Amino acid sequence: MRRIKEVIVVEGRYDKNTLSQVVDAAILETSGFGIFNDAAKRRLLKTLAETRGLIVLTDSDGAGFLIRNHIRGIVDPKLVKHAYIPDISGKERRKEKASKEGKLGVEGMRPEVLIEALKRAGATFDDSPAEQRPAQITKADLYAKGLSGREGSAEKRRQLLQKLSLPERMSADAMLDVLNALMDRESFYRLEM
Repeated sequence: MRRIKEVIVVEGRYDKNTLSQVVDAAILETSGFGIFNDAAKRRLLKTLAETRGLIVLTDSDGAGFLIRNHIRGIVDPKLVKHAYIPDISGKERRKEKASKEGKLGVEGMRPEVLIEALKRAGATFDDSPAEQRPAQITKADLYAKGLSGREGSAEKRRQLLQKLSLPERMSADAMLDVLNALMDRESFYRLEM
């Protein structure tokens, strides 16, 4: 599995699930058009763009381009790369019928098509051995700091998210992805909570 430095932005959870089986990267969902009314998520996109850079990978239909253009309007274009999937007619396996435009989305793409789209966008692939990379924050680290699996964890998580100017409703799993995009394990343990 290829590791990518930038944070990849996709439309929804099925896109994220498909992509997470192909690359090792922080992947953020826009919740489709939900990005239009979510000020916290827009701030998060700006922060992640400034920290790691973004790659926008949306479906090739009209909705995907609306979301892509919205992101263009809120994030400095120098910090964003755009990955495009080809127009392929078809229907995703989980759906009863094809989309309105009859095209496969990110979730319906073969792994090699997704890798090629990311390469063409200029994704920064990190092929260094895992032992040479900074240590990642794990679920066990969240537990150790009292941010998950314990009484009061949700409140402690909310306070940390607020302190970091991140969306307060983020789940522990979503927070883990974002924390790993923003800092390494050593920096996480230095955080005062």
